[in-house]
Amino acid sequence: MDAAQSGQRIDNFLTSRVKGVPHSRLYRALRRGEVRVNKGRVKPSYRLRSGDLVRIPPLRAAQTKAPARPPEPKLRHLLSAVLYEDERVMAVNKPSGMAVHGGSGLSWGLIEAMRALRPGDPELELVHRLDRETSGCLLLCKRRSTLRELHRLIREKAVDKRYLCLLAGDIQRKELRVDAPLRKNLLRSGERVVRVDPAGGKPACTIFRPLRRLGDFVLAEAELLTGRTHQIRVHAAHSGMPVAGDEKYGDAEANRHLRSLGLNRLFLHASALTFSPNYRERPLHIEAPLPTELRNLTEALGKGQCTSS
Repeated sequence: MDAAQSGQRIDNFLTSRVKGVPHSRLYRALRRGEVRVNKGRVKPSYRLRSGDLVRIPPLRAAQTKAPARPPEPKLRHLLSAVLYEDERVMAVNKPSGMAVHGGSGLSWGLIEAMRALRPGDPELELVHRLDRETSGCLLLCKRRSTLRELHRLIREKAVDKRYLCLLAGDIQRKELRVDAPLRKNLLRSGERVVRVDPAGGKPACTIFRPLRRLGDFVLAEAELLTGRTHQIRVHAAHSGMPVAGDEKYGDAEANRHLRSLGLNRLFLHASALTFSPNYRERPLHIEAPLPTELRNLTEALGKGQCTSS
């Protein structure tokens, strides 16, 4: 492994090296230990280091004529969803319901769509990820060297990530800090569920700040100090104020009420990213406006249509 790949996640490295192999097959190879780094098993999140020896088993590409191309309406929408772009990075306002990449039965995701739109950027990669149900700021990178730097900034907690969420409950202070270790669990059905686990979980911290009281709900800002799977959703539920529209960790009665007001998605939106890359003299601050359907809901709740039946 040379310095050019240093800092890259092993799953992203495999995707770029083994063209045409389904993501599900790559992740299965990692889980089974077929892929070895320095003769040992690694998780998909492992970041390569200069000098690593990677063993890739024979993997058969999917028997398809060509990579799946996203529908043209989706591509046109993503063209208008670019929030910021320069010669090194791009930020996209990801729609709710769109996965960040293909796999697990999905033939394409946002990164595949952006590569189809930008064939002149062969090194285009995701810098971080968002849940499929979450909308908002998603950062992509055009250069491998910049990707390594941004991953370093994330590891050093030098990337400020802010989210807007509607919570079923209230925050009785200026801010609520939730320090609760999280552990991923895989159910027999294959569904991934995250739980608070003080004994075996990984450290996770979220700060919630109330912005506006809306009857039985509160519009809040969430600041991520760590980046665990489903972190905001699980920490909110753990604190007794689940995220609106959350079918996995949320409040079923509150969700039914909000559906009657038009909410048909998770009310979680990545609203802003701030970081200082070394190629810029000033910090880069990127914002994604609240989607129309979420803004309309807050207006409806603000008019007093907010008491659960």
